[in-house]
Amino acid sequence: MELKPVVELRDLSKTIGAKKIIDDLNLSLYPGQITGFLGPNGAGKTTTIRMMVGLMEPTGGDVFIEGVSLAENFEEGLSKVGVIVENPEMYKFMSGYKNLEHFARMHDGVTKERIDEVIAQVGMQNRIHEKVSTYSLGMRQRLGLAQALLHRPKFLILDEPTNGLDPAGIREFRMYLRKIAEEDGVSIFVSSHMLSEIELMCDRIAVIQNGRLIDIQDMSATQESHYYIEARPLDATETLLTAEGFTVESFKEGFIVNAEKEQIPALMQKMTTQELQLFAVQPHRKTLEDQFLEMTGGGQIAEAHTK
Repeated sequence: MELKPVVELRDLSKTIGAKKIIDDLNLSLYPGQITGFLGPNGAGKTTTIRMMVGLMEPTGGDVFIEGVSLAENFEEGLSKVGVIVENPEMYKFMSGYKNLEHFARMHDGVTKERIDEVIAQVGMQNRIHEKVSTYSLGMRQRLGLAQALLHRPKFLILDEPTNGLDPAGIREFRMYLRKIAEEDGVSIFVSSHMLSEIELMCDRIAVIQNGRLIDIQDMSATQESHYYIEARPLDATETLLTAEGFTVESFKEGFIVNAEKEQIPALMQKMTTQELQLFAVQPHRKTLEDQFLEMTGGGQIAEAHTK
């Protein structure tokens, strides 16, 4: 059975003045998946997110959430969406629980049982009745996540959700997102400049540059099998590796080759018979940062505010 997308961006465009900010963007987001949204400064990430939540009207195209057009039925479409933008704002003089009660009034059908359920889901049972002013940033992020989940959204948008969190807080937040995606089938869309976190958090990545979607990749597909081989003499090593049919790339004091694990023993034996001096053989993979820079041709990664 074919998996139906929760969200579809169809030919989404935005022109401001004479400049086309977003250019015919097409993207499908699926239940139970966490999709990272990456792009250099000025690529159009924030503009895209604003159109996805109705804060900016597209010049062309549309956003569909569970088949509902935002252009035609904005309220129904947006009722299926939860949003966290950087550090969620809360009423600090109120307890976490009172904050959730207040936000629950904005949605129909959010019961006390549902409030208790999301509190347990984000692990806040022990602190929920304390004032928000006593919470750490990590606790406020968890409360923001609980708030965004109150109305059982099918789609969750996170814009720089781990800004300011310490490593333990980031790991904890990542764990909760994975749980929500897998257990509730929520489609999660994460825009961030922290590529190391995107790499650990996401199932897929979508890369935007100059308002165009330039690549969509499954994270499992980005983990191609490569090995780092260091041997001497260098020229003879490179000649042998090339003759054996491997793609060879110079790296540090050796080479990166696109080899499978099963090919390594025979390759090592061949190198030994050629009397090459072998110093190192170890698995190697390009980081998401390396791949991102290759896709976009370099440039800045960090983005605080994309217009």
